[in-house]
Amino acid sequence: MWYVAGWSEEFAAGRLVGQTIVGLPVVLWRVESGSDAGQVVALEGRCCHKRMPLASGKLLADGTLECAYHGLCFNSTGQCVKIPSQPGSPIPKRAKVRPYPVLEQDGLVWVWMGDADPAAAPPRVPEMKSADWECIHQPNNVVAANYLLLIENLLDISHFYPLHDGNIGDAAHSEIPVEFDFASIDGNRSIKCIRQAKSYHHPPYLADFFGYELVDRYHTHAMVSPGIVRVDLRCAPPGQLGTEAERGYILTHMITPIDEKHHNWRIGVTCKADHRWPADPSISTARRVATQFPGVVAEDLWALVEQQSMFDLGDERYPGEMHLRSDTALLKAREIVRELVAAETAPAADTAAA
Repeated sequence: MWYVAGWSEEFAAGRLVGQTIVGLPVVLWRVESGSDAGQVVALEGRCCHKRMPLASGKLLADGTLECAYHGLCFNSTGQCVKIPSQPGSPIPKRAKVRPYPVLEQDGLVWVWMGDADPAAAPPRVPEMKSADWECIHQPNNVVAANYLLLIENLLDISHFYPLHDGNIGDAAHSEIPVEFDFASIDGNRSIKCIRQAKSYHHPPYLADFFGYELVDRYHTHAMVSPGIVRVDLRCAPPGQLGTEAERGYILTHMITPIDEKHHNWRIGVTCKADHRWPADPSISTARRVATQFPGVVAEDLWALVEQQSMFDLGDERYPGEMHLRSDTALLKAREIVRELVAAETAPAADTAAA
């Protein structure tokens, strides 16, 4: 699957970046010169010789990556091009590391971690680079929980009460009916949860962000792919959705599994560039949302880690989860991820069997 390795600005030219994605070590860097100048490349992050982390090495003037242990040098395709201890000798065919496909778009660097070729490109998030929008990058959170727990958290927002009561949630939010749409987005198997409300009293944070206490609201949470969940909230005084009075935000959640019990969680807070915070028009709406939202995120982080602690205990006496209608989306997400993983690992398994 495609996963976000980071914002584009996290990859300065000539600097090695080591990461673990789905339990696999990866080293990335932005090429400084030559025909590939400016592009980000990604290789398996451990040397084929003695497993030394390649992110601990350095980039040489010729653009190759030198391992810090024995000096093996690799080009941007993962091929070893120099072994200092064997000058003049042919380089063994096994002297290489795996390259991973990389795609940079909309201010994000994506890495394909599957064994099979990508079935679709990663989803677009064009508003994050549009002059019509302001996008603020929230600090990355390293979360001590399986990444599926975050996807499920974002799809099932019936937890806004009680977890977020008093900021973005309240008891009335639980009564808003939810609809589900499973249509693909940008060729990616996706899930969208839709909640529409009329004459709804906004909870404190949302009334603060947009200046409206009584609203009509259109609110969606969509797993556009396992790597991105997009939240789109639009609100206006009753009867004025779709007019100049409409306000809202887009929250783009980038979710990258590190291993079975940890993931990275990046968030882009995006609002229309000309929208201002009603209480102080010198501050943009996006800036106000970004300033307040870490408090909401902290509540989710607490819940995710608490859940993971229960998974770690095992299920010997637990009868299994009891699901509600609001769990429809998260159950579909589990199915999609399970089937995508199976499809992407099948060619490798078939080759091994042969």
